[in-house]
Amino acid sequence: MSARELHLNAFLMGVGHHEAAWRHPRTDPRALDDVAHFQRLARTAERGTFDSVFLADGVQIWGDVRHTAANRFEPITLLTAISQATEHIGLIATASTGFSEPYNLARLFSSLDHISGGRAGWNIVTTAGDRSAQNFNREVNAEHAERYRRADEFLDVVTALWDSWEDDALVVDRESGVFAEDAKVHEINHKGRFFSVRGPLNAVRSPQGHPLLVQAGSSEDGRAFASAWAEAVFTAHQTHGDATAFYADLKRRARARGRDADGVKVLPGIVPVLGGTEAEARGLADELDALIIPVRAVRQLGELIGLDLTDHPLDERLPPFPPVSRVNGAKSRFELVRDLAGREELTLRQLLGRLGGGRGHQVVAGTPEQIADHIELWFTTGAADGFNVMAPLLPSGLEDFVDHVVPLLRARGLFRSEYTGRTLRDHYGLPRPAGRYAAATLV
Repeated sequence: MSARELHLNAFLMGVGHHEAAWRHPRTDPRALDDVAHFQRLARTAERGTFDSVFLADGVQIWGDVRHTAANRFEPITLLTAISQATEHIGLIATASTGFSEPYNLARLFSSLDHISGGRAGWNIVTTAGDRSAQNFNREVNAEHAERYRRADEFLDVVTALWDSWEDDALVVDRESGVFAEDAKVHEINHKGRFFSVRGPLNAVRSPQGHPLLVQAGSSEDGRAFASAWAEAVFTAHQTHGDATAFYADLKRRARARGRDADGVKVLPGIVPVLGGTEAEARGLADELDALIIPVRAVRQLGELIGLDLTDHPLDERLPPFPPVSRVNGAKSRFELVRDLAGREELTLRQLLGRLGGGRGHQVVAGTPEQIADHIELWFTTGAADGFNVMAPLLPSGLEDFVDHVVPLLRARGLFRSEYTGRTLRDHYGLPRPAGRYAAATLV
């Protein structure tokens, strides 16, 4: 094993990341409602010694119900079930700072961390889109920068709550009748612009102290937030040049904040379409793209970039994109799509195919050796600390990756053959944060 260790996260999305996965004969759409399906996926990733599995989430229907396999479990509940079917693998769930309260979210992730023995992680999102806001008594969503200001304060509160019990506050002395040392349990008394929270949390400090903090936005606001809080960053890049520039920028920002840049792991998404030969892999990619329903894909793309493309001919290039300043949603994904369409002069049909596999994440079709070569190149040349593996079909795509790509990465000395730690922080090589009140007591 090399001194620097590759990190792999399995992004579990229904029956596959390709938007037409549910229509392919290798999948079973009925598995979307089957807890055992997700437990089996997690066990497959654990067999491959992945650092973690990840469940995305949103607070609205994704796509349209006519054409989208949209059944979704709430991720923290599902990961709790997965925790009972696995022993080592980390468990990362998305939760929104825009439509949650800090106290409730702190409790949920603390509970998952306790139940799993220290394997919980939180993918922090601010949630874009007015449709989400309309499920929470609001007509329009907050402005992009305002959402990140709320997120900053949200994290201040949540981390204070996780620290509100010192590690040795629990006494459990039956003879004296002392259950906990009250001087070591702290009200946080937070009063800010967005939140007023007294505390303490009604749960002892969890095994990791703080569940792992993950972030996925790559806009200017997103990068600033990640440099302050994130310990792992899920990101999307189409080219090696874009990936290396993002990697260097994020590490620089972390150092400027006085953080250890190695403590911020960057994991671009990769959609590995595997075949015994390159032609076989490309054939599978073509099969999946042929199953895309254009009317659905056009509507989703239009919502993303702020253009009504309903009547635009599929085999003509796209019209000019609006300025990114007009976008109040996922700005970094908008820029990725804009740049992809312009750089390669794609028609609308071609762009839909490029986005269908991974919604802007890089799709790599090839043999196991070619996939391993791609991962090694990005890992060794300053583009990634690891990868967010997004199998186009589930379970087969993940099984193929574990059975055929992971052994190559191990043979090259890039990836572990067994788990050496107990917690998710151990897997990512990150320390357990010291409690802020314990540190104050020592001064």
